[in-house]
Amino acid sequence: MLAKVRSAGTYGVEAYPVEVEANVAQSDFSGVALVGLPDAAVKESLERVRAAVLNSGYHYRVHRLTVNLAPADMRKEGPAFDLPIAVGILLATEQIVSPKAAHYALTGELALDGRLRRVNGALAMALRCRAEGCMGLILPEENAEEAGVVEGIEIIPLSTLTQVVGFLTDHVVMESYRVDIREALREHSRYEVDFSEVKGQEHVKRALTVAAAGGHNALMVGPPGAGKSMLAQRLPTILPPMTIEEALETTKVYSADGRTDRQLSLVATRPFRAPHHTISEAGLAGGGADPRPGEVSLAHHGVLFLDELPQFERRTLEVLRQPMEDGAVTISRAKMSVTYPAQFMLLCALNPCPCGYLTDPRKECRCTPRQVAAYLGKISGPLLDRVDIQVEVPAVQYRDLRSPADGEPSEVIRERVIRARDMQRERFAGTKTFCNARMSARLIKKHCRIDGAAETTLSSAMQSFALSARAYSKILKLARTIADLDGAGEIRTEHVTEAIQYRSLDRNLWA
Repeated sequence: MLAKVRSAGTYGVEAYPVEVEANVAQSDFSGVALVGLPDAAVKESLERVRAAVLNSGYHYRVHRLTVNLAPADMRKEGPAFDLPIAVGILLATEQIVSPKAAHYALTGELALDGRLRRVNGALAMALRCRAEGCMGLILPEENAEEAGVVEGIEIIPLSTLTQVVGFLTDHVVMESYRVDIREALREHSRYEVDFSEVKGQEHVKRALTVAAAGGHNALMVGPPGAGKSMLAQRLPTILPPMTIEEALETTKVYSADGRTDRQLSLVATRPFRAPHHTISEAGLAGGGADPRPGEVSLAHHGVLFLDELPQFERRTLEVLRQPMEDGAVTISRAKMSVTYPAQFMLLCALNPCPCGYLTDPRKECRCTPRQVAAYLGKISGPLLDRVDIQVEVPAVQYRDLRSPADGEPSEVIRERVIRARDMQRERFAGTKTFCNARMSARLIKKHCRIDGAAETTLSSAMQSFALSARAYSKILKLARTIADLDGAGEIRTEHVTEAIQYRSLDRNLWA
């Protein structure tokens, strides 16, 4: 007898429909065959299924069993097909009869005693099953919170194969599990750090506010202990709150990599990823024999912080160029190509020299000019081309450390950032551009017009500081963001002047 069960597989961060066909027949050739491009984990599922079926009280006496995972030209990975295969065998051997089974998709790994274990990619599977018109998705209890945020489809979390059979045969009644995604966003969108905790460094806070308001990549240069890492950790707290669409997109990445849990299955705060400088190219951009998302994708809709930037391998840093340009990273293998989203803000920090004290007036630098040049030369020009803001972070003064007054809280700064982003959303309505940092040359010409006084200031700065054409475009984009923070429709002289300050390292360190 032939039985068909609906399921879903994952490919990158997306899911695709899979039909599990189980056929039991009398034949001169006995045995079990699993076809449909299964990987090793899927091939091993037949032994797990056999033990789970027997230990759940059912029999496994089949003469000739063929299990096909369609479509047959898509590679199937992971243990998520255990449950649909088991139910397909029970239907094919007529141990259960369930008209309901045709309307529900199933996914889940089976333990040998019949318990259901969590799988990766449950959120993407739920979205795909809804798109395919399934009435519901039956999955392990541990995936309930993750899939429960999807509206328009029943989410049925169960703990054992016996419960699944009971639900499909109407012997067990289960209500659909539902998570209020808006309430989940409100409940989990809290940060444990705040800008008010940072003493001094007001001009650096201002630079990071401009970066957040326009989506600009930024670079901080300063001696050890100046607070660069502390400032970086607080940048996500002033970015606009995650929208539902952004939260779902980011959660899909974490779900595909198995990084969600039962307590916090929705990524509701802006991700902050700070990989160590020993990270490999595959760890940063993604990859491996079975491609997995890298740090650039785990920072999707958040911040990627690279501390001690010159300590990273130059080849490793070069892999950032594609995701920074395209907002996605593509990993190609001989038989497959996977694309992961990677829209992030890049924030870098480095010392001005190998010893770190080149710009510190209190400590003497021990580095030679050749050592400083070699140290800074590890950072390629194409990568610096993609960084709009450069700001010096001086050592914190004692009077600032002892000051009883708190700095401006993140919530207040965030309100200004949100207002600036709203102006940009209206400005770029109907285009793929969503922030000033992403403006093309055509959009810069259209939206970054400056008056005569500002033109004179910018012309003088270009000649005096020998700034490049690249710096010219970045100054205009920064001036547009600064004007947005002021709520100004026109870019004025003071906006251009402040923007020029954020390119000071072009002439100081990389001249």
